[in-house]
Order: sequence, then C-alpha cells, then structure tokens
Amino acid sequence: MTASAFRGSRRRIRRSHVAVAGCAVAALCVVGAAPAVTGDGESGAKPTIVLVHGAFADGSSWNGVIERLERHGYTVMAPANPLRGLYSDSTYITSVLKSIKGPIVLAGHSYGGAVISTAAAGNSQVRSLVYISALMPDVGESGMSLAARFPSALATATKSVPYRAGGGAGGTDLYLKRDKVHPVFAACLPASEANLLGVTQRPAATTAFSETAKVAAWKTIPSWALVGRQDMTINPDQERFQAKRAHSHTIEINSCHVSLIAHPEAVADLILHAATAAEPARPTLANTGSAGSTRNVSGFGGITGASLTTGSAAVLLSRRLRRHTH
Repeated sequence: MTASAFRGSRRRIRRSHVAVAGCAVAALCVVGAAPAVTGDGESGAKPTIVLVHGAFADGSSWNGVIERLERHGYTVMAPANPLRGLYSDSTYITSVLKSIKGPIVLAGHSYGGAVISTAAAGNSQVRSLVYISALMPDVGESGMSLAARFPSALATATKSVPYRAGGGAGGTDLYLKRDKVHPVFAACLPASEANLLGVTQRPAATTAFSETAKVAAWKTIPSWALVGRQDMTINPDQERFQAKRAHSHTIEINSCHVSLIAHPEAVADLILHAATAAEPARPTLANTGSAGSTRNVSGFGGITGASLTTGSAAVLLSRRLRRHTH
C-alpha cells in the first residue's frame, strides 16, 4: 500500500469513529429524554392550579400570575368568588373543584384564603394550599375576630351599602372608600392603577367576614404562605401568626396587600413550589438488572447499556476498517 493510500485509510477510520461517537451521543440523548412514567405506565400529570381572588377584586387580579404559571405548562383556573358569605362562597368553590380531574393546587388571596380553607376540607384531590396575603381562620374564627386581634387600616377604609337580592332577601355590602384604595389596599401600585381597582371593585357582603369557619383544611393539607411586609389591609403580624400555626412554608416580600398584581413573579414562584410538591411521584425507568438491583442503578443501567452498545459497534467497525487497510 502506498503512503498516500495508507493516510487516506486512517482518515476514513477517524471519520468512522466520529460518526459512531455521534450515534452514541444521540442514543444517550434519547435515553435521557425518555418521559417519566407513573405506576400505571402513563406520564405523570401536572396538578391543576385553581386561584381564588379576595374581596374588592375579581379573577383578573391573578392575570400576571396566570401568565407565568401557564408558561410552565400548568392548567390554571381562576373562578369568580361570589363574595356573598363564607359558607356560600366556599360551597360554590367546592363545586368548581369537583369538576376537575386529577390533583389540585388551591391558592387564595386575601379573603380567598378563608374560602379555600373551607372548600378544600375533605377533598383528597387538593394536594397543596397557597395563601397570598390571606386570611387563614381556624375553626370558630372569622375575618372579623382575627382583625380584632391584629388591627389594620382596613377598619376605617370601608363603607357599608345595603343591597337587595331576589326573593326579597338582602344584606349589607362593604366597599373600599375611593380615597383609601391606594394607601390601604394598593400602595405598591401607581395611583392610576389603584384608581382603576377602586372603580371596578366588587363588594363583599359583611357575612364574608362575620361567618366563622367550621373547618380548617390547612390542618391536614400542606400549605405555603406569602407575607407582605407593607400590607395595610391584613396586618402582616396576623399573616405571620397564621402561617406559623399552620406550619406553612413561608416567604416574606416587600409588598402591599395586592402582591399578586405588584409582584406576580414572586407569587407565581411560591405557587410553583407548591405545585411541584403536589405532582405525582415519578419513578425511574423499569428495573432491568437482577432482583437485588435498585431503581437508581437500573436507571443508570439504561444509559450505560446504550453507551456499551454504541461502543461495541465502534470497536467492530474499527476492526473491519483496519483489516481492509492491511
């Protein structure tokens, strides 16, 4: 064989090695990208995240949070909280939860926290509760009784307006005074944005705050809580007290009461932590070793097997090429 022919053969061998190595990397990538499976052989489902707004607000207050959660692939619902009373509101949210299949992460802002504490009771689908600057009443407590222990500026920021409903029933609605919306409810937002919240506010019936809780789901369901250090609507000390007794995973941020609007990234991050904890267990790949092998070993074995297979192919091909060069 001439020198130039020999050099050409060696170059072909090197190119073959590179090609086989590329196949090995591709095989490893395929193995590494295999979807996690649950015990029934189907991909693990993400929980549905249900967001419940509080008094003086509506579902749009979650808009920034919803956008971020959906970016992470979660199905999100933000049903309208009727704001007619703790018992009727929680009954309504309970019916919404029953329409959902699979695990649920339930988050509440402000008075919405009291609603989810009741609505989630006895529902095995609810895996996590998240409280955003929220009420977390214990059995026998109400929003009013908690506010009496932990006073806030909200006491002087509302006005009462009688209302009439169908059938002659009626009650009293609470509205935020327009000049109190910015300093008490939304101080961390521009004044113009706070003014819009005042214009579009939904009133809450006094029974939303006076009715006492009959159950407290946070006693049996893992919870996460966000405390707004500059909250003037619910006393931050009340939020800390509630979170501590519930053994909630707690964060504090510099925010007014509407942290879900002013700091949607922090709120979404906390909900994502709760959602990740609520996701179904994801076992490793099926065990392919001996009876005594562990799942970690079997998972690694799948990758090792692919590597060995492609490595053997490289050796065989290299041998064939060398035989042709002699």
